[in-house]
Amino acid sequence: MQILVLYYSQTGNTRKLAEAIAGGVESVEGVNAILKSTDEVEEDDFVSADGIIAGSPVYFGGMAAALKKVFDQFVRVRNKMEGKVGAAFATSADPSGGKETTMMSIIQALMIYGMVIAGDPMSATGHYGVACTGAPENHAKMNGEKLGRRVAELAKKLRG
Repeated sequence: MQILVLYYSQTGNTRKLAEAIAGGVESVEGVNAILKSTDEVEEDDFVSADGIIAGSPVYFGGMAAALKKVFDQFVRVRNKMEGKVGAAFATSADPSGGKETTMMSIIQALMIYGMVIAGDPMSATGHYGVACTGAPENHAKMNGEKLGRRVAELAKKLRG
């Protein structure tokens, strides 16, 4: 069983949060994290994943064009994604930089793919996903691990 942690990162901050999320996925027995940037991901990565956790820096209040391109490019596999777990994460340069609207833009894409959406657990923030300003510090990394673990556990339950 595997969870795709997909991200776009220009400065490296989103990649660092993605790595923490992948660590949370890996903490669940029998689940592997596949960590891929938007430049590396292939259609088969989507299809073979039991869940996708997608992240982006904030670009004008939404996901980066590179992540949107991936969702657009792989739309032909929508029927193979239905019922899998999806989640979002975001980073920004400014505390009020649009992280929630960016996560919602990712969640909308995952919903169009027919995925079951998971927010971050109550032990993190209990909201749309994990987010941070600038490079993720320890608290954001811990919340990222919790999101990764939650998605992996939900995927195992759904696969039953």
